[in-house]
Amino acid sequence: MNFEAILARLAASVPFAAHCGVSLDRLDRGSATATLPFRQAGLNHIGTQHAAALFAVGEAASGAAMAGLFADLLGAVRPVAGEATIRYLKPAKGKVRAEATTEGDPEGLLRSLRDDGRVAFPVTVELLDSESSEKLAEMTVRWHVTDMSKPKEAR
Repeated sequence: MNFEAILARLAASVPFAAHCGVSLDRLDRGSATATLPFRQAGLNHIGTQHAAALFAVGEAASGAAMAGLFADLLGAVRPVAGEATIRYLKPAKGKVRAEATTEGDPEGLLRSLRDDGRVAFPVTVELLDSESSEKLAEMTVRWHVTDMSKPKEAR
């Protein structure tokens, strides 16, 4: 699978993430990394990264990890983030790296999608200071993926 092509397609298909300055850096089967630059437009009232900007980079990384897991089926599935939680641990005073990993057995998730026409699973994300790798926040996004190639009654 051409993960570079998927990264480019994801970056173009989510304009809000680009608006926030998010860049998708790495994609693999079930994992991804994204970064958020430290820039004036993304700061809050105390001069650190805004909570919404941190959420945006985490959600983008989680979506890329999900896309990496279902890379061979992307044209036939509809992914939707159904729930997300984030826990902020420290102020982000610089560039942020989000590292996302899908939870669960990849083959089992693919089998559930094939058999049931849908699957739901969490993606965990660590938001880290890019220079020190200090953990700034932790996040979980629960993705719901539907196989749109199956008849409606089969999903």
